[in-house]
Amino acid sequence: MIIAILVLFFTVVLSGFLVKIFPPTNIRWLKMALAFSGAYLFTITIIHLLPDALLNSHDSPYRVGYWVLAGFFLQLVLELFSHGVEHGHIHHHHGRTDSMPILLLGSLFVHSFLEGSILVSNGGHGHSHGHAHEADSFYMVLVGITLHHIPAAFALMSVLMSRLENFRKAFLWLLIFAIGSPLGIIVSNTLLSQEATDGLVFTALTGLVAGNFLHISTTILFETSPDHHFNRNKLIATLLGLVLALLSDFI
Repeated sequence: MIIAILVLFFTVVLSGFLVKIFPPTNIRWLKMALAFSGAYLFTITIIHLLPDALLNSHDSPYRVGYWVLAGFFLQLVLELFSHGVEHGHIHHHHGRTDSMPILLLGSLFVHSFLEGSILVSNGGHGHSHGHAHEADSFYMVLVGITLHHIPAAFALMSVLMSRLENFRKAFLWLLIFAIGSPLGIIVSNTLLSQEATDGLVFTALTGLVAGNFLHISTTILFETSPDHHFNRNKLIATLLGLVLALLSDFI
């Protein structure tokens, strides 16, 4: 759990410094990173999150579909406020402004918190389909969230920089996004520690995040191929994300 908290926090923190290396006007690398992370997220959702949610819902697996739908459309609502920053959209504001995009930061925090909430370390609960499988899912999802947070943190930092024109102030606001997933991990592994991982709460959280990932990953994959134009580099990045997720399932 500690490792996951540190990895997710410092991924966002370090990714914020990418604005000093890559100018927001040159986002070719960002599109490649998004295609890679989008394919990885989509794959782990299909081969891990959805099966896990169904296997854990012993009483009524059909209800999982409602949670997945809720997560999908929740992300749609969140993006009304985040303007798609979580999948790499960078909206620049011309001219400095001291007003902070509170709704944007709030929606990204909720998004990040939910992602962290499903990273539950095995503590003796929910052994219905084996400790090894749970460990595999934990690390695969951790890698997926990490890959997803790199371009998201860069996009958010770019937006904050365009508003504040001050790296230090923008960086302090970035920390709101950085602590989202770590807090989600802490809540799930402490306050909800008595809830079995095959119980209703974790089934609901897994379904919500699965729907969330489906929305984000499919949006990324469609946006990286506008008008279905062939782009060799994006196709390669997408296939690499797919292959890495599939190979990770056998390692």
